[in-house]
Amino acid sequence: MKRIIYAIWALMLSLITLHVNAQVSNGLYRALTDANSARVVALGGLPLPMHDGDLQTVVFNPSSISPEMNNQMVLSYVGDFNIGTNFATAQFSHTFEKLGSFAASVQYYNYGSMQYVSESGNVDGSTFNVSDYAVTLGWGRELTDKWSIGANLKYAGVQYESGQAGALGVDVAATYWSYSNWAFTLTARNIGRQIYSRELNVTNKWLPFSVDFMASKKLNHLPLTIILGYKDIQHWNKLYKDPLDLSGYYDPITGQYQEPSKASKFFTNLGCHLVVGGELALGKNLFLRASYNYETFRNMGVPEKRSLVGFSVGFGVKIKAFQLDYARSRNNIVGSPNFLTLRVDLSKL
Repeated sequence: MKRIIYAIWALMLSLITLHVNAQVSNGLYRALTDANSARVVALGGLPLPMHDGDLQTVVFNPSSISPEMNNQMVLSYVGDFNIGTNFATAQFSHTFEKLGSFAASVQYYNYGSMQYVSESGNVDGSTFNVSDYAVTLGWGRELTDKWSIGANLKYAGVQYESGQAGALGVDVAATYWSYSNWAFTLTARNIGRQIYSRELNVTNKWLPFSVDFMASKKLNHLPLTIILGYKDIQHWNKLYKDPLDLSGYYDPITGQYQEPSKASKFFTNLGCHLVVGGELALGKNLFLRASYNYETFRNMGVPEKRSLVGFSVGFGVKIKAFQLDYARSRNNIVGSPNFLTLRVDLSKL
């Protein structure tokens, strides 16, 4: 069994190398990068370095799949009532003694109705739908009392009016946790590409690939877990020339672009890679969560308007076999999606 595991991981590492050499930018299927559950969103929307048997974490971090998730079911709903988008996710996990633990997830993203508009700007009143979906099968195994590994196999599809496309991808992850309450997770997500397309002109067929490193520390004398993340390791430069010039880099007289200093570029890029969050336990059944993503603030905020863009907050409540989680993420100055997740331990019913 160990030889099979090592062979699988050698294959996964070779795929990662091929993928990094083939592309460095995001492609289609951006829905694969959106967090689908309230707890993950509230703590930064990245792979969580958690080892507490929460099925919510497995879509981004398959190495968190464990026997503690056996017969868990998770239902998540995301609604942004300002723009009419709705996301839904269903998950289930089961453990087999010899094969390891498995988790299946189905995600559906409905972006609402779009109006047909002619090239001249005429609107005839008719509409069409735009949606994404993804089906994921994950596997995880604890190698020792400190190491676990996991992988996701996923199929993603898009339906844009009459256009359709589909893609295959994999995630691989490894988690290390210490006796001093530290945990570290390294993930490579969305390794894959498009396999077919109908009536869609897609120039970049690679999935939105990302390598993320996450760390968590549960404090000894305070019921607080701190989350630190470094995302998109494969792509350092996050800067771009904004044609709207919201940051004032274009000279108003000459119109020439004034390059920021090297120090400014370095610290801006570094900040765009970092995510920080925390989870505070108020007893055994109530949790408060918050996180901050500087890249979201830089890309979606408006310099002249103070806002909480980049912040996410949420809470969780446990009641016997049930856990209810809620999160609200400030992604821009207009709308803030609401995330609601219900987790049920079917073994306790």
